[in-house]
Amino acid sequence: MRDNSGHRNKAIGIFDSGIGGLTVAREIFRLLPNENVVYFGDTGRYPYGPRSPEIVRKFARQDVNFLIEQGVKFIVVACNTASSLALEYIKRIYNVPMLGVIEPGARGAIEKTASNRIGVIGTHGTISSKAYDKCLRALDGSLKIYSRACPLFVALAEEGYIDRPATRLIAEDYLRDIKRKSIDTLILGCTHYPLLKKPIADIMGRGVRLIDSAEETARATRQALLESALTSPSAGPGKRQFFVSDSPDKFKKVGQLFLGKKIGKVGLVDINSY
Repeated sequence: MRDNSGHRNKAIGIFDSGIGGLTVAREIFRLLPNENVVYFGDTGRYPYGPRSPEIVRKFARQDVNFLIEQGVKFIVVACNTASSLALEYIKRIYNVPMLGVIEPGARGAIEKTASNRIGVIGTHGTISSKAYDKCLRALDGSLKIYSRACPLFVALAEEGYIDRPATRLIAEDYLRDIKRKSIDTLILGCTHYPLLKKPIADIMGRGVRLIDSAEETARATRQALLESALTSPSAGPGKRQFFVSDSPDKFKKVGQLFLGKKIGKVGLVDINSY
């Protein structure tokens, strides 16, 4: 086995197009409390969804370049768009182990489903890319997959409209058709959606398991670090650092909803210089 003793104290790097990836960070903090973590949110160029694949790959390279400059040992692509359009591309370029959010979510759904009928909800960009469909079918060709874009969920999460009557009405409208498909498992295919778990679960009913890709990605990160002998040897709590490409004060304010606690210092990065 490769000797990774010199790398174990390095940080896990996480990048996202903005704030949503903090749900992934929150789960990584919970499962890997001793790990140092560097989070970068590309808030100045958010969202990645409407961008061309070429631009998303360019942005992803710049994001990775910044994290590598911070000396990270492992990178989590906590963005569904970047995971679907750029992950395989950047994996070929950099000699740093990486993980996206799509495959862990897909594997989690396959483990949980009993009927092989799986639903996927996400942004227009993620759903139209069919990234989850392709990943699920590659893992199990017998699955029945039903997808639905729920773009307003992002704004509702960021505004803190977690369990309001308006949120429930919108969710009922979005989920009506997918509920009729008799699925037993639903992938929350956007890192904003875990904030809306309660109304989504209430509408889908007890017979439907929700797959939180943030939780699945954190579990997959822990497993990858264990298999690569890259887990931190520290017994104390890890250091958390946050960086953005624009509006650090807004990131701190809205980010509390996603992280579940206050965010301290947030650094401002000129990401175009990378």
